[in-house]
Amino acid sequence: MKRAFDILLGIPIAILAGPILVVVGLLIVVTSGWPAFIVQTRVGANERPIRVPKLRTMHVGVPLVAKAALRPEDAKYTPLGPWLRRSSLDELPQIVSVLRGDMSLVGPRPALPSQHDLLALRRRHGVIPLKPGLTGLAQIEGRESLTLPTKVRYEALYARRQSFWFDLAIVLKTGRAVFGARGAY
Repeated sequence: MKRAFDILLGIPIAILAGPILVVVGLLIVVTSGWPAFIVQTRVGANERPIRVPKLRTMHVGVPLVAKAALRPEDAKYTPLGPWLRRSSLDELPQIVSVLRGDMSLVGPRPALPSQHDLLALRRRHGVIPLKPGLTGLAQIEGRESLTLPTKVRYEALYARRQSFWFDLAIVLKTGRAVFGARGAY
């Protein structure tokens, strides 16, 4: 049922996202050069590595670490980077990962392999088996403003309560969280 939900909602999202991604990709190239898109290795369900596309928000050569671990001198955003991150448009290419089956529309955000503290908490709270999501309960409840333990508590709650209706409610609330840039940085 979850996979059908991902496909049935993911295809229209991908169709609507296509023109937006082309325009934003061109703006990235014009303002900060190639590439417009990057592909990162992230941790998928059961800690399987997955490849995740994103719009580039940082200059080429910035270390691949969690946002919270970036030192101020390393945080070299492209001209559009802060806006793309606040709006979460940098994550929109991940709809491809949803359609491919590596991710789901709703689930915990895909972790970097170097986020050992987050992965340890996810193991402890039974979140590791879940496919990562384009959005999730933690994203609508505070995104990056949440502490790691709080974020994982929301992810564990989602793991226990996941259903078609809960996923639909999270997807609908995502727009409000994104457009309000609540908890983003």
